[in-house]
Amino acid sequence: MPDIPLIARAALHMWEEPCISGESGSGTVFFCGCSLRCVYCQNYGIASSVELGKSVDENRLSEIFLELQASGANNINLVTATHYVPHVVEAVKIARQNGLTLPIVYNTSGYETIENIDRLNGTVDVYLPDFKYSDDTKAKKYSNAPNYPEVALSAIKRMVEQVGKPQFSDGLIKKGVIVRHLVLPGNIKASKKALELLHNEFGDDIYISIMKQYTPMPQVNCLGEDYRELTRKLTKGEYDSIVRFAMDIGIANGFIQYGENADESFIPEFNGQGV
Repeated sequence: MPDIPLIARAALHMWEEPCISGESGSGTVFFCGCSLRCVYCQNYGIASSVELGKSVDENRLSEIFLELQASGANNINLVTATHYVPHVVEAVKIARQNGLTLPIVYNTSGYETIENIDRLNGTVDVYLPDFKYSDDTKAKKYSNAPNYPEVALSAIKRMVEQVGKPQFSDGLIKKGVIVRHLVLPGNIKASKKALELLHNEFGDDIYISIMKQYTPMPQVNCLGEDYRELTRKLTKGEYDSIVRFAMDIGIANGFIQYGENADESFIPEFNGQGV
């Protein structure tokens, strides 16, 4: 990975949780690269390659933040910036000195070290981590990260310690932690366990976003019979059972998705816009 950030897109994004996108959109900055190698990755083109990215230094990154603010963004949304944290911290500092007032959202796979989260203390207002897996077997199979549950729960705990319970103003989140869980087809029992772990560990200190937007990407067709469950979308019955389970165990603070499952067209084009 290069020494300075590679960015594939910086633009208003309307498809985050309502309290993040709002009516005018979230100012998303998509960084190239990722600390995981999920076989079903929805942003495969930029997560596994640097070819679509443009190099930017801290000064240019701070300018991008200010340009997004000027365009009406509700926040600055840093997508998979784990490997560029020192640059992000410096860029936010420069942008704050030049008029940036928006909350900073750290949008991550959840596969973070405590040291990295500590570096972000005072820079990030809203943490938006995934909690993908409840057991090592699934984590190893799908993301080559057998210790994912332990690492992610520890990271989320530190995030909560930093920013506290979610705080909202005019329907938008200003501070706090929203944990995302993408329900994978054929993995209903594992998803229920993941939600139960989150609820038992954090209760009302976090919001949980239960996502049904899994989209089979072309690369999953090459994985073989052991991954056949990933070649289809989630069914309505599967998702509904997860939502009922969440309600039954007492999860009250959260988000669910309505309507049809996402198509590939909902994945933004990584063409260097705004960079």
